[in-house]
Parts: sequence; C-alpha cells; structure tokens
Amino acid sequence: MAWEKLDAHLDTVPGTVSAYVGRLDAEPVWTRRADVTHYAASTMKLAVLVALHRAAEAGALDLDAPVPVANAFDSAQPGAPRFTCAEHYDNDGAVWARVGGTASLRWLAQRMIVRSSNLATNLVIGHVGLPAVAEVWTLAGARHSVTGRGIEDFAARDNGITNLVTAADLAALLGLLATGATHPGPLASPAACAQMLEVLVAQEHREDLAAGLPPGTRIAHKSGWVNGVRHGAGVVFPDDAAPYAVVVCTTRDAEADNDDGDDADACALIADVSARVWSARHDL
Repeated sequence: MAWEKLDAHLDTVPGTVSAYVGRLDAEPVWTRRADVTHYAASTMKLAVLVALHRAAEAGALDLDAPVPVANAFDSAQPGAPRFTCAEHYDNDGAVWARVGGTASLRWLAQRMIVRSSNLATNLVIGHVGLPAVAEVWTLAGARHSVTGRGIEDFAARDNGITNLVTAADLAALLGLLATGATHPGPLASPAACAQMLEVLVAQEHREDLAAGLPPGTRIAHKSGWVNGVRHGAGVVFPDDAAPYAVVVCTTRDAEADNDDGDDADACALIADVSARVWSARHDL
C-alpha cells in the first residue's frame, strides 16, 4: 500500500482529514493528523456506551431496569435552564415513541448506537454523568478527546463547552474494547466488552466505513455527522487477516457549502479510504 499516495490524494480534499490505521496489537501503519481535534458529533457516544457498562458492572445501575423517558436535561453550563432535544433532529422515532413512558438503559444504549439517537444519548448521560464519560477517555489513554456536554445543550455550547475527538483517541478506545472482549482490560470485563462490540456491529448507518468493505464483513463501528463534519471509527474483523482499527475524521472548511452533497462526498471519501485499507489488510 502506497500510503504516501493516499496522503497526497487527501491533501487535495478541502478541509481537514485525519486518519489512523493499524492492527490492534501493534503500532499504526499509517496516520494522518491523528492528534488533530475535530468536533465529535456522534462518535462521543462510544465513550458514553462504555461509561454505562462500567457503571452497571460497578453495581451503580441496572441495565435492564425501566427508567423514565423524558425530554428534559440538565445543562453542563452552570445556572443554565434545562434543555430539550428536537425530534426532527433525531434519527430514531422508536425512542421518541417512549416519551412519557419507560425504557431500559440497555435498550436506550442500543438505540444510541444503532440509530444514533440523540434523545437516548442524553438519557444515558443523565444516568451515568459526564465525569464517568471523562473517566472512560482517561482510561483509554486519550490525549485530546473530551465529552463536555450532552447533545443540543446550546447554553453549554455557546459558553465554549464542547465535545472533541481525535482519530488516535477513537482508535485507542475501540482497540481496548475489541481486545477487552477476549483479554481483561481497563475499560470493562471481557463479557461487557463483547456486549458493546455486538451493539457496534449492529449500527445501521453504513454509508461511510462499512461502504468500503465487501458485503458481510464484520465491523464494529460508530459514525458521526453534523453540517461540515463526517467521521467513521471502527474495528474490522476480516476472516483472512488480523483485526484492525480504521478511523477517518473529516471537517470541511467553514466557508464551504455544508449541504447533503458535501456529506455524500465525505462518506465516499471515508469509504474509499476504508476500501484501500481493506486491500492492504494482509500487510498492516
């Protein structure tokens, strides 16, 4: 694989493209601006998922106990009023159908990942707390990633409280999850890590990393997108090679038009990188 040619190609892409590629048990074979921070979008839900399972293993909560589903949340900005999510901005009507009723935290966590529900995410954060999410990043050895607020907490956002990730930090977190499913690690027990991986394998948004893989290829992944941003972070499990982490984070120039065409281009770019890495999987 001519990584230099891939870098040269990505140099022509407007905005910032960061990437990390490597086997789980080795140093990366290729990185590109892997420590540059990007707005996290929904990739922050990875750390929220881990925080939830850690709390369950510590006995602080029961994943299968029903909890109220209400659209009102405490802001991360001290003194700010409670905030709500907008239904039209979410990706999962199934969670909204439960408002006023109950759901289990396990089900909410699944919807947070497989459909990327913002309402489910904020409900889970309300039960685990942002400090627990921060602890996950610390345990993963993340150097720059932070989850400072819930989704659509505009009072916090307007006061500089944000959610950031890097390609290297996302790869580190996913790598620990994947290896933790077979060997005890710092995040959670092997059983809990295996459960989380299965949720990530079930993600239904498959238009970026997964689109660059042969149909049926096993990938545990999470996508994230907002206007101007598209990320794909995952661990690929080939039948004929060792598992590997692949993360691509893209942030377009602020002055660029941020429409659906831009997002489609970003998805195609991430899929192209994923396909190239797949072709080089025996040499990682």
